[in-house]
Amino acid sequence: MLPARDLAYLHDCGQRYDVLADNGFVCLVLREYQLPEGYTPTTTDVLIRLPPGFPDAAPDMWWCSPAVRLAATGAYPVAGDAMESMLGQTWQRFSRHLPPGVWRPGQDSLATYVSLIRADFVRSVGGRP
Repeated sequence: MLPARDLAYLHDCGQRYDVLADNGFVCLVLREYQLPEGYTPTTTDVLIRLPPGFPDAAPDMWWCSPAVRLAATGAYPVAGDAMESMLGQTWQRFSRHLPPGVWRPGQDSLATYVSLIRADFVRSVGGRP
């Protein structure tokens, strides 16, 4: 269900994951994803819903379970306070949308999207990606 280069990326970085199908999407769950310093808890599962046509079609948003908060304040990250039910559990939605032209069909991959997620987590706690 995932392109070969995305499977190789997951293998190379040692990330545990599950791949599931849900309503026409391929759902990738990164298990016990290590968050950058500044979050509580320190690990969470990250759900990425890959649209039909991925990697030519860009993913949109991601979700965490358990929900994460900023350790310094206890607040949810900006645009990260909505909860949704998917795959039989509750997920915290990170409402993030790529501006036009950021996703490069034929070039970008799962590794690209995971690095965008990582950069957003770092920025949310005041760091530099």
